[in-house]
Amino acid sequence: MLNVMPGSATDAHLLDAYSGTVARVAETVGPAVALVERGTGHGSGVVLSPDGLVVTNSHVVGDAKTVRIVLPDGHRLDARVLGTDPDTDLAVVKADGSGLAVATLGDSQALRRGQIAIAIGNPLGFESTVTAGVVSALGRSLRSPSGRPIEDVIQTDAALNPGNSGGALASSYGEVIGVNTAMIAGAQGICFAVASNTVLFVLTEVLQHGRVRRAYLGLAADSVNLPQRVASAAGLDSRSAAVIHAIVKDGPADRAGLREGDVLLSLDGLPVTGPGPLLKLLGVDQIGHTRLAKILRGGRLLDLPVTPTLRS
Repeated sequence: MLNVMPGSATDAHLLDAYSGTVARVAETVGPAVALVERGTGHGSGVVLSPDGLVVTNSHVVGDAKTVRIVLPDGHRLDARVLGTDPDTDLAVVKADGSGLAVATLGDSQALRRGQIAIAIGNPLGFESTVTAGVVSALGRSLRSPSGRPIEDVIQTDAALNPGNSGGALASSYGEVIGVNTAMIAGAQGICFAVASNTVLFVLTEVLQHGRVRRAYLGLAADSVNLPQRVASAAGLDSRSAAVIHAIVKDGPADRAGLREGDVLLSLDGLPVTGPGPLLKLLGVDQIGHTRLAKILRGGRLLDLPVTPTLRS
């Protein structure tokens, strides 16, 4: 066993490696994190294509149809808002530019707690600020500006402040794993980002349809781990599921007889390994079609038919 003494050369090597990782990510992702200006307000945004496709928070752009994008090198670009999704606090903006530095979206489903998380944005107007921490938790639920819960949210202790909204939360590989969205006032080290897989879903919908279309069950859920025997009994390969913690009155889930505390295992035979995967299953093609929800309730497996509706 290697004994590492405080102040040893090994400690210095580890700190240098950590510092080097953060610096490389800042150099890779930082040029693609812009300032988003709307009137007297501002936030951050992440450039995802060389011709100026930018993702930010919906609360950053508000009801504006146009905004101004300021790149880290000082260039100012006019931009139009292509679409917003208050349910996930995301917005897609198209800037009038070309040959822009871009960031790459990573796979947030592959994240683990404890991984390095690096936040890049414009807190309090201080452009291109970098803070670092870890992924504190996964699968959180956070109330969006629309009042509905954003599912599959990443919790991090990388410091965020007003103005960081819409900026990048990056992994040690230099990939954007989330878009920073909120902090808890008065709390230390409790900050949140919308997972990159949710960002990709919203981006695709806005580009294809001008808005996000999704089916609606009327429930909120968190990720939960299953005992092996339960997963086996349900015929699941995964040991993750979604535990329901809120039901909207008279919504599809309520009408189907689902309850708070039920563990949703699958929908029409497709595994529900968490709130994020559930959102993916609720595509526009599911609207109006009755699906069989397999749930765990009080140690019993139940199949309940539920009919998703179009989310207004």
